[in-house]
Amino acid sequence: MPEPRVWQLTAGSAVLGLALAAAAATAAGPWDGGQRTAERARAAAPAAGGERHPAPAAAPQGPAEPAPAEPAPAPSAPGVLTALTGPAAPGARPADLARTLVPLLADPGLGTVRTASVVDTATGRQLYGEGARTPMTPASTVKIATAAAALSALGPDHRIATTVTATPDGRTLTLTGGGDPTLDPARLGRLAADTARALRGRGHTSVRLAYDTSLYPGPAVHPIGPNENLAPVTALMTRGGRLDDSAAGPAPRSGDPARDTATAFAGHLAEAGVEVTGDPAPGRAPKVAPLARTHSAPLADLVERTLTNSDNDLAEALARQTALAHRQPASFRGAEKAVRDELGKLGLPLNGARFADGSGLDRRDRVSAALLTTLLTRAADPAHPELRPLLTGLPVGAFTGTLAGRYGQAPAGAGLVRAKTGTLTGVNTLAGTVVTTDGRLLAFAFLAGRTPSPDLAQPALDRLSAALTGQN
Repeated sequence: MPEPRVWQLTAGSAVLGLALAAAAATAAGPWDGGQRTAERARAAAPAAGGERHPAPAAAPQGPAEPAPAEPAPAPSAPGVLTALTGPAAPGARPADLARTLVPLLADPGLGTVRTASVVDTATGRQLYGEGARTPMTPASTVKIATAAAALSALGPDHRIATTVTATPDGRTLTLTGGGDPTLDPARLGRLAADTARALRGRGHTSVRLAYDTSLYPGPAVHPIGPNENLAPVTALMTRGGRLDDSAAGPAPRSGDPARDTATAFAGHLAEAGVEVTGDPAPGRAPKVAPLARTHSAPLADLVERTLTNSDNDLAEALARQTALAHRQPASFRGAEKAVRDELGKLGLPLNGARFADGSGLDRRDRVSAALLTTLLTRAADPAHPELRPLLTGLPVGAFTGTLAGRYGQAPAGAGLVRAKTGTLTGVNTLAGTVVTTDGRLLAFAFLAGRTPSPDLAQPALDRLSAALTGQN
């Protein structure tokens, strides 16, 4: 059950915060549309399956460069909306809200199976529910659960490291992936420069290069198959394995992101004056202190990016980081167990829930509307500041991320609805928060199945969430 005492937010500060967010953010193409492309490709393939989108470092050996210092902890993501200290405003009665929502839920665009949950985060009171505890296919709204598990297990300051080690004789380097899909050419180049400097200090200017992806065991390809929404899930990659200049949305993907990253690293080493003999090859890193390392942004930032752009590569990385924190294999199966176990610590309604992947591409995922609204309510609770990026990372209606092009038919929700979208063929979902005209923050989740098309379902979901603002 949602916790009884959580913060209350004002509509005025919401508009200010959202305006600032809109000015700072760039509109990213929605990933969800590409999920449908991937599913169509999967359906056309000859394979059967129906809808189934079926070691610690030791002490250094011999003289070694001192390991680079860990980056200083970064502050947790700040709240976008300002909390009130006064008493909670009186809310609409559930019966009043039902009169508003029931006709909107009957929209044929929402298909034949739909569930809903609306909770007042200031009191934890459910204002409306229809099948709220029924497990449904969530599509990308499962990323809320994935992100919550990672934040709870690791904390918002956690960073993912990519390291370089050398054998004691200095003849072989190993580039080791820690699971950071946001590694980019600039950071890879700086890592190579740091490595070259350390090698010259040891008197070495010619090496062989290996790359280690052993942190992630198990299948690298998602059960849905190769597609433009998700690179092979490997511990070492650059820019999510993208082969174009895009930063978000569907894109051509590398079939072997780890090898491509190692090849690029070899090129950077050569530019820094270190000769790399032969081609990079898979290998295991020696158990010595790293020569050099680079870190991702703090987990709070990664979560916000995951939710705003519906970033599937980051979502799968967050799930595997949770698995590592639980000492589970960093695989689809290990991540599934770890995410569920971590969410169980938060006292969430997990009956029937399943987290077959971290991104929501897998149709075997199951969550309830109640689970999503409880998670969002936890994120608004001062007792759980580590979860705050779940709220600050949600796309803003008509302004940012996967909601940038929506709410044209429901203008009351523009700027006041922050929500995670979800789209698979026949599945359309929306879960997030909304600021009402009387200054309350409501958490909502609307999950629809057997929908006729996203062109009909998405406007219906927009109208439902916009109706929660209380504006005419």
